[in-house]
Amino acid sequence: MTVAKIVYASMTGNTEEIADIVAEAFENLNIDVEIDECTQVEAGDFEDADICVVATYTYGEGDLPDEIEDFYEDLKELDLTGKIFGVCGSGDTFYDQYCKSVDDFDAVFEKIGATRGADSVKVEMAAEEEDIENLEAFAKKIADAAS
Repeated sequence: MTVAKIVYASMTGNTEEIADIVAEAFENLNIDVEIDECTQVEAGDFEDADICVVATYTYGEGDLPDEIEDFYEDLKELDLTGKIFGVCGSGDTFYDQYCKSVDDFDAVFEKIGATRGADSVKVEMAAEEEDIENLEAFAKKIADAAS
């Protein structure tokens, strides 16, 4: 059975909710899901999954959240060739660097050989109905790419 690993960073709960929406969408597609907060896992845990997803918020002027920086740096050292990935997250369009952390993770996954399963999904603050639909479509596209 296909295994999806979702790792998230969330300060306000918005990004955790985004991760939960993606996890539920995968489960509805009969994919085993492991979901963890970024300080509770190692980047190398992605090596045991078929699908690798990061959900992160962007802090301030385009910065990675402090709690996911070590995970991000460790991810750069992996070879995830053959893995399918997706990145999603939340941000605030008030800032010029809207959801830059999502783009940063997307670039790292490409650099370490993973295959993009779906375009990144960026959510303005908290997920609303349209965002939920986009996240469910994101999960389906990734699942299709992994099958």
